[in-house]
Amino acid sequence: MKKPILLLILLVSNFIFAQVEVVSTFVEKWDNSKDYLVAVAQAIPEEKYDYKPTAREMSFREQLFHIQDNVNWLIITHFSGIKYDSKEVVIGFSKAQIILNIIASFDAAKARIQNTKEAELSQKVDFFAGPKSKLQILNVMQDHVTHHRAQILIYLNLNQIQPPKYVGW
Repeated sequence: MKKPILLLILLVSNFIFAQVEVVSTFVEKWDNSKDYLVAVAQAIPEEKYDYKPTAREMSFREQLFHIQDNVNWLIITHFSGIKYDSKEVVIGFSKAQIILNIIASFDAAKARIQNTKEAELSQKVDFFAGPKSKLQILNVMQDHVTHHRAQILIYLNLNQIQPPKYVGW
């Protein structure tokens, strides 16, 4: 009788620790992603914030704003239930203000993620591409940041600016 109870305790505790690992692992990666994005945003001179390689591309400024707005939309809409209204790019913001806004958005997202119960990560939410779990929304959010950060890394290279050293896992 003791062996089945001990086995059950081990299985349950293993499941609980595995679940906690999802949030802590994501938060660690999220912090690194923020740090790297901020380093990229700091690397380019402010006078280059309106640079775009072609007319159809977003400017460096617009890319940063798009990243921030997408983070806000995904985390507010799918982790608070509040309707998020997308914002317009503010052209007049300084480089320093843009960076502060990025940090604030990443930190607000992190706080919501840390306050999400592990069981909630499997809950489905409405998403334009069909129902997704909250865990999938976190992955979409990180993938979106990576996608647009990669684009602005190219902007740095096109302007002969050495990109910052990668901050990964």
